[in-house]
Amino acid sequence: MNTVLSRANSLFAFSLSVMAALTFGCFLTTAFKDRSVLVNINVSKVMLKNVEDFTSTRERSDLGFINFDIEVDLEPIFDWNVKQLFIYLSAEYTTPSNTLNQVVLWDKIVLRGYSNKLTLRDLKSKYFFFDDGNGLKGNKNITLTLSWNVIPNAGLLPLVTGEGHISVPFPDAYEMARSY
Repeated sequence: MNTVLSRANSLFAFSLSVMAALTFGCFLTTAFKDRSVLVNINVSKVMLKNVEDFTSTRERSDLGFINFDIEVDLEPIFDWNVKQLFIYLSAEYTTPSNTLNQVVLWDKIVLRGYSNKLTLRDLKSKYFFFDDGNGLKGNKNITLTLSWNVIPNAGLLPLVTGEGHISVPFPDAYEMARSY
């Protein structure tokens, strides 16, 4: 009735229950924390080209290039329950064919224990800024926002948008390709 195996099983089940309760308690201590901070984004250069689309339709599409600066203090976000942050810069705009376009331009992983005050200068887009037509040319309201996913030790994975964004007008004319 009270064999060694049944006692070991009871001890193991009790230990798992206690660990689950502690993990849930750990999650509750940071679940309702505001993880939004002030973000400063500056754009130094905007360029626009009209290139052949990479699909088989042989149509031409807009390709944007942006140089930007990011300044943000991520220190208030980090606590004992945060392993890392996945931060990314996205562009949001509307075109006549699509009411909402969202494109990720740049991303970075920030680990706990490293410098949490980011001052990044003269960055270029890490990913192509393609539009599926000519929606970038002359578009006066392309909004750049910095957002992040919080990767916790225990709990939910919140998606947070930083306080502060910038609206960038794109040029009315294309840059001409260089011929060599």
